[in-house]
Amino acid sequence: MSAETILEVQQVSKIYKSAGKELLVLKEIDFSIQQGSTVAITGPSGSGKTTLLGICAGLDRASSGSVALNNIKLDGLTEDERAAVRNLYVGFIFQNFQLMPTLTALENVMVPMELRKQKDVKARAMELLDKVGLADRSHHYPVQLSGGEQQRVSLARAFSNRPAVLFADEPTGNLDGETGEKIEKMLFELNREAGTTLIIVTHDMDLASRTSRVIKLKSGTVIADTYAGV
Repeated sequence: MSAETILEVQQVSKIYKSAGKELLVLKEIDFSIQQGSTVAITGPSGSGKTTLLGICAGLDRASSGSVALNNIKLDGLTEDERAAVRNLYVGFIFQNFQLMPTLTALENVMVPMELRKQKDVKARAMELLDKVGLADRSHHYPVQLSGGEQQRVSLARAFSNRPAVLFADEPTGNLDGETGEKIEKMLFELNREAGTTLIIVTHDMDLASRTSRVIKLKSGTVIADTYAGV
């Protein structure tokens, strides 16, 4: 892995076993992603997009092959070790927001920084909420926020620990078109400002077209890997 490569996936396959049968979800996936790039992983439902994202982020293990994130091989790590890698280097944005319902917007953004025992977490969290236009909603709970507002809190939380890689799984999938466009704009602006590597799983080709590279899956294999303008 070169110094500029933030994620390297080599011959990754994933097999699920159920009722004595095997289901091949990913087959010998190979690619590397450069630091600071923006990449979309696309494909129809059932193509393996979310499974691949989970393996790349260390949330799941491959059945075979290897994944290196920020020069750390994830394959032989324990669950606790992989969690530590995620805490240090990874941010997440999910389709269903995954905010903690008993915490305010401000507290949700503070959590990743508190886990890393950072200083001035409240000030940093307020700064990020201000960037996503929610400074005046900082003490509201998720149930008091609209879907778009919840996803903006999720954006602020994702960037709070200055991740090396941000994984976004259908980040606008639960939002209407206009709200989704606002979230996309904020996501790319925050990403550009932070210099983070952004990897988005999406079936939205308009969203995918905003990235510098699109990796397309079908039936668990890469069928296209194209760069902007190519």
